[in-house]
Amino acid sequence: MTSTSGNRNRKIWDISPPVDEHAAVFPGDTTYTQQLHFSLTSNCPVNVNSITLSPHTGAHADAPMHYANGASSAGELSLEAYLGDCRVIDCTGCGPLVLPKHVAHALENLPQRVLLRTSSIASQSWASFTALAPETLALLATKNIANPLLLVGIDTPSVDPNNSQTLPSHHELLARNLRVLENLVLDDVPEGDYELIALPLKLMRADASPVRAILRELT
Repeated sequence: MTSTSGNRNRKIWDISPPVDEHAAVFPGDTTYTQQLHFSLTSNCPVNVNSITLSPHTGAHADAPMHYANGASSAGELSLEAYLGDCRVIDCTGCGPLVLPKHVAHALENLPQRVLLRTSSIASQSWASFTALAPETLALLATKNIANPLLLVGIDTPSVDPNNSQTLPSHHELLARNLRVLENLVLDDVPEGDYELIALPLKLMRADASPVRAILRELT
């Protein structure tokens, strides 16, 4: 989805998947449900719904407490990582893991945020998706010391394979104090540089937060 916004008429890419009862979650995780709590009638002036969902539903930001006991929650995270210049790197067709060789062509003057495009949303499922090799994270994190990496995002459900029990890429994120976005939609976004806006909710005890992630054309 694209649109224009603001007095500078900068193009916007909506990179968030729909969130409803069809939204995929990790097997066994909480599925999305919604019900009408107040109904607009002659006796009630509004509709109000109640919803139940995993904080990992749709495009979302993992908090460090998701993979480290005692670490920061979603609501405690600084917003700096989720707002600013970023680069979309096309890794389409790279296979089960994004390896250093798949990003090597796009590392010059790397901004502080990187999003990895691996495949179309239609091909994604929890049974089969592309994850991120920890050595690729290490390369991205050390490429530009003067402008250190803050965030990595991917257009699949997780930076680690679905059957991983050790979560090496999540722990690489933790070791390097990096933030992560997962389950983005980058199908229609060309490789290049953009402004990222993907703010997590201030959920003070949550291990993740849904985000409404967008990319905006740079001035």
